[in-house]
Amino acid sequence: MWDSFEIFALISFTSWIVAAFFCIYNSKTSIIVRDISMLIGIISISIFITILWIKLERPPLRTLGETRLWYSFFNSVIGFAVYKRWNYRLFLLYAINMSILFLVINYVKPEIHNKALMPALQSNWFAPHVIVYMASYAFIGFSSIIGGIGLWQLYKEKDTSTILKISENIVHIGFGFLSMGLIFGALWAKEAWGHYWTWDPKETWAFITWGTYLIFIHIRINKPNQIKLQLQYLTFAFIILLICWFGINYLPAAQNSVHVYAN
Repeated sequence: MWDSFEIFALISFTSWIVAAFFCIYNSKTSIIVRDISMLIGIISISIFITILWIKLERPPLRTLGETRLWYSFFNSVIGFAVYKRWNYRLFLLYAINMSILFLVINYVKPEIHNKALMPALQSNWFAPHVIVYMASYAFIGFSSIIGGIGLWQLYKEKDTSTILKISENIVHIGFGFLSMGLIFGALWAKEAWGHYWTWDPKETWAFITWGTYLIFIHIRINKPNQIKLQLQYLTFAFIILLICWFGINYLPAAQNSVHVYAN
């Protein structure tokens, strides 16, 4: 089922490299080539995800390899959207790099992807829960990069008001998706195990991540003049997100987790 991955990945890889190259230039022709190249890469990976979904006869969201596909897709889509909205080419370059990185990881580290789906995953909440989480991770990932850029601007004594406004908008969108992910997960848990919440290690870290970004929103509202604190906090918050997504899988307490299927 993954035999055709190399073809679609190569199309996306090549298209995004072309788009990255034309980020250097800002002529009308360069913008057109850049936009078309990005869209070709996005369409290619989305077609592969659709084909995989059909052939697996289930949402391709079970393994880390499958979620990397979605993260590559959402990174490219959101990066392109943010770039078109604020004309910030650096975001597009970040999106291209991250999307390519996850494609390369899937190529270098192939996993076994079969049709088997444990009973707990055979729920209508499975796909919405994971998809909105992947979207939230992509948005929040951008906010961490913005935090780093803002700290560099602050160090160079440049104006950071624009970068902070963009980060605030992106965090709000990502936090919305994160909240939906928690709600969908609770509804899924109730259907699968009879409880909305069990303080499973993955659930606990998901709640910590949600609370971490809620604190950032409060800091932004209540301490608007503490620019450095806000930018530093964005970088710290992304570390918490990475622990929730990847790190928790390596903790001894998580080996008996009901989310162990995602390993």
